[in-house]
Amino acid sequence: MDIGHLRDGLLQLILLIISIGLHEFGHAWMADMRGDPLPRRQGRVTLNPFAHADPMGTIAIPALMIFLSPGFGLIGWGKPVQISLPNPKTRRMDDILITLAGPAMNVVLCFILAVIGGLGHFDQVKDAVIVKFLLQGIFLNAGLVVFNLIPVPPLDGSRVALRLGLYTEEMFLTLSRWGFIILLVLINLPPFQWALHEGLRWLALPWLALWDLLA
Repeated sequence: MDIGHLRDGLLQLILLIISIGLHEFGHAWMADMRGDPLPRRQGRVTLNPFAHADPMGTIAIPALMIFLSPGFGLIGWGKPVQISLPNPKTRRMDDILITLAGPAMNVVLCFILAVIGGLGHFDQVKDAVIVKFLLQGIFLNAGLVVFNLIPVPPLDGSRVALRLGLYTEEMFLTLSRWGFIILLVLINLPPFQWALHEGLRWLALPWLALWDLLA
């Protein structure tokens, strides 16, 4: 492994740790705002990405995929934020807002990276590493948003589908038992891969346009 590959791999791993950490912080912060004491009690209302990192899902498995290049896409996950939803009157809306706050934080990070890229006036050759880092960050976070909104447990989209009444409790529990297998099958189907790619592209385009506008 040459120095360039090692550097790029480390940057990609750092991006993933930051992005997953911010995603989980979004869940914890919104839960705190909605009066749920559990995330704060467990030390999850923090921007420290390592408070949200799963040793295997955030660091070990992504590192193996990045540095050993096994031939399939990068996957990773953080430590799930536990919530108690203590207010019965607002439980449904609380759960929807808490769930959507995770992907929303990844959208916010796309915006921040695009602003830094546009206002930084980076030279494409001289500052190639910085430009690549920022662009990778935009596409990574756009991908996290699109993937997490798939309505299959344990992804965020499934919680929203449940609370909107698209799934019954029984259907949700059944999907939860088979969710990992369902996702493995889906991500290997060409039509599904195309849909994910298109979703990522359309979500990333506004931030790339903002970068160009500011530049």
